[in-house]
Order: sequence, then structure tokens, then C-alpha cells
Amino acid sequence: MSSRLLGGQSGTGDRTGRPPSRRRKHWVLIALAAVIVAVSAATARLFVWPERGMPAQVSAIVMLDSPGNTVSDALRVARQHRARFLVISLGTPLSGYRCPAPPPGVKLICFNPKPATTQGEAEFVGRLARKYHWRSVAVVTITPQDSRARLRVARCFTGPVYVAATPIALASWPYEIAYEWSAMFKALVLQRSC
Repeated sequence: MSSRLLGGQSGTGDRTGRPPSRRRKHWVLIALAAVIVAVSAATARLFVWPERGMPAQVSAIVMLDSPGNTVSDALRVARQHRARFLVISLGTPLSGYRCPAPPPGVKLICFNPKPATTQGEAEFVGRLARKYHWRSVAVVTITPQDSRARLRVARCFTGPVYVAATPIALASWPYEIAYEWSAMFKALVLQRSC
């Protein structure tokens, strides 16, 4: 026998006497807990409680195609005369949006994005911003889409991008968060340009 074995120590376990498989499980559980905490914190910051607020005046209010009461919210902000332009994405024919009557004193622009995605909407907003020399925009969308909408529009527009978020039904949150994680991955990894 070796002197190590005679001294009462075997080749298994650590100083606490735990076998290696228990140590591994311990570290795996710690790592898993850390991942869960990190994903939960990122979900809360990006999709549940994103950065909010907009100044009293912006160059344009832009409504993106999303579920919820975004048309009413976009019209409400426009009626407050916080911008000279109101831009409404009609989305796809399945969205069912129609171009509403413009509020007095506000230029209304309705469009169907091509492609019919947030990226297509951002590209169109970028073209309008260059044409009309906009300095800032406020995007109206649902709360979970806030961070991704801000990212997409900021890639196509050089001025400040603010978001006026519309709440959604509690039952919609699980789907919207799952959707936004996949859409955010796509925006950050696969489609990094305007």
C-alpha cells in the first residue's frame, strides 16, 4: 500500500469526505441557479420593466404593428401635440389596421412595411427621418417589444429613440416573453444592420 492510503486518505472524495460526483452535482446546481437568476434579471429588464419615458416633444411618433391597443395610444400621444408627425405601421393584412383620421395639426403617414417585420418598419422610419430631417422619435409598441423596437429603430435612425409602451393582458406575457427572446436573438446575432 502507498503511504497516502496508510495515512487514512483514499483517492476518493475531498477534505470534506464528499465523493467527486457529489461535488460535481453541487457545482452544477450552483451554475444552474446562476443562469436562472441571470435570465430572470435580463427578462425583467428587457421585456417587463424596460427603460421608459419620452420628452414633451419629439419629431415623430411611430406606432409599430403589435398586439394590444397601440393605435389608441399612438393617437392619444399625437392629440397631445407632442410631435408634428404620426407614423402608423399597418403591418400585414392580417393585422387588421386601417389608417385612422389624423389628429388636427398632425401629419399622418400610414405604411405597410416591406418586409412585414420590425426590421422593415425600422428601415421605413429611417427613410422618413432622413426625408423630413427628424431629430427624435417616440415608438409606440407593447411593453415586451420595447427593447427590441428601440434597438431596431436606433440602427436606422441616428437621433434619440424613446418608447411609449402599451400594456398587454396578463395571459399574453408568457408567449410574448418567449417570442421576444427569440426575436431579440435574431436582432442581435442574425440581423445586425438596419
